[in-house]
Amino acid sequence: MGANTSKSMQVVGNYELLEKIAEGGMGAIYRGRDVRDGQIVAVKIMPPHMAANPVLLKRFEQEFKVASRLDHPHIVRALDFGESNSSPYLVMEFVEGESLGQRIEREGRMPESEAIRIIAQVAQGLHRAHKMGLVHRDVKPDNILIRNDGVAKLVDLGLVKETETDLNLTKTGRGLGTPHFMAPEQFRNAKNADPRCDIYSLGATLYMLVTGELPFKSSGPLDAWMKKIQNDLKAPREIVPSISERTNWAILRAMSAEPDLRPKSCREFIEDLTGQSTRTRAATVGVAQQDLWYLIYKDENGTPHTVKGSTAAIRRSLKEGLLGDAANIRAGRSKSGPFEPLSELPQFRDLILATGSKQPHTTLLRADPSSNRLPGLNPSSGSSSASQRSLTSAPAAPADPVPHISLTSKPTEESGMGWGTLVFLILVAVGSAVAAFFLMPESWLR
Repeated sequence: MGANTSKSMQVVGNYELLEKIAEGGMGAIYRGRDVRDGQIVAVKIMPPHMAANPVLLKRFEQEFKVASRLDHPHIVRALDFGESNSSPYLVMEFVEGESLGQRIEREGRMPESEAIRIIAQVAQGLHRAHKMGLVHRDVKPDNILIRNDGVAKLVDLGLVKETETDLNLTKTGRGLGTPHFMAPEQFRNAKNADPRCDIYSLGATLYMLVTGELPFKSSGPLDAWMKKIQNDLKAPREIVPSISERTNWAILRAMSAEPDLRPKSCREFIEDLTGQSTRTRAATVGVAQQDLWYLIYKDENGTPHTVKGSTAAIRRSLKEGLLGDAANIRAGRSKSGPFEPLSELPQFRDLILATGSKQPHTTLLRADPSSNRLPGLNPSSGSSSASQRSLTSAPAAPADPVPHISLTSKPTEESGMGWGTLVFLILVAVGSAVAAFFLMPESWLR
C-alpha cells in the first residue's frame, strides 16, 4: 500500500488520515487524527518500495527512536511508530504553521532580530541533541518549522548520527545532507560529522534568513564544496549592508572552512550573535547595573596595567588598538578576579578572533607606554574609601602569552571615566543589554 497511491486508504494503525501536507525524501506526510482521543498528529508514511531498502528502513526507524528520546520544546516529538500493509509509518506532533523555507520563499529575507530569535530556539534543541551524543547532519530552513505563535521546532531526524555508536548507515566517503547548508568536511565523509557540522549548517541557515539568498547560490555541489573549503563566501553585509557587524562576523565564523575556527558549541554560537553570556543573566550583585569590567594587560614594554571601564569603552579601545596584544589581556567583573582571556568572553570575542580569508584579522596597535588610560577612561580623582589591591604580573614565558597574575596589597590608582562619557556609555550599554535580553534563549540548562 503506497501512502500517495490510493484514496481508499483512510486509516493507518490508530490514525485517520485527513489531508496530505508535504512530500519528503522518506515519504508523504499527512495531517491525521488519533481515533482514540481525537489528537491531531502528523503521520509520515514510507512507501513499500523504499521500505524494501534495509538502509532506508533503518533510517526511518532511527528517526522515531531519536525523536522519542529528544524531549525538548524546540524539537518535534515522535509519538508512535508502526507498519500498515508493508508501509512503515511514523507519528509525530503536529505543528500548526510552516517551514522557514516556505516563509522565505513567500516573504524573502526576515528582520535580523527575528532571525536571531528563531535560530536561538533551534540552537537550544541542537544543543540538547549534541549533549546526548547526536548530530543532526541536515539543518536547513526546510527542516525548521515555525508555529503560528512563533515557536521554532527542528524536524527530520532521519540523518541523525550517534557519535558514540555509529549505526553504519553512512558509507565512508559519502556526504549526506543538503549541499548549500552542509559543512565542507561533511561533503567528504558524513560518517565523521560532529556537532561543528551542525553549527556550520545553523550559520548557513541564518545566512539565508538575513540575506534572503542561498549561501554559494548558483553553484553546483562540487563548485559549492570548492568555494566552501576556500572560504569563498560573500559576506552577508555585502548583500544587505544593514546587517550588524556582529551578526555578519558570527555567521562567517560559524561557516569557517576549518572546523576548529567555528564556535565549539551552539551555546557559543548564540553568544557570538548576542554578545552576552548564555550561562547566567547577572553576575555579582551590582556589576550588571554598572556594566563594569576590570582589565589586566601589558603594554609593548612589558609594563603591567590595570584599568576598569564599561563594555562599550573597552570595545572602543580594542578597535583603536590602545591595549596592545589582545592575547595578553584578561578581564573580570571584579578587581579580585577571576580573570579570563578576552577570546573567552562573548562581549569581546568578535574583536579578537578571525574567521578566514573573507574575515580580516583585527588590527591591534601598540599601547602608549606612558599611560594606562583607555578612551573615556581617565584616572579617577580622590581616594577610595575602601582598600584597593593592585594587579601586577611577572614577565610571561614565550610559550604562554597570557601573564601569570599575582596580587599585592598596596593601594593603586584605578582608572575612571569622565561624567559625560560615562552617562553616554551607560545609556548605550543599557540599550544593548535590553536588546540582548530579548534575543537570548529562555534557558540553556534544559
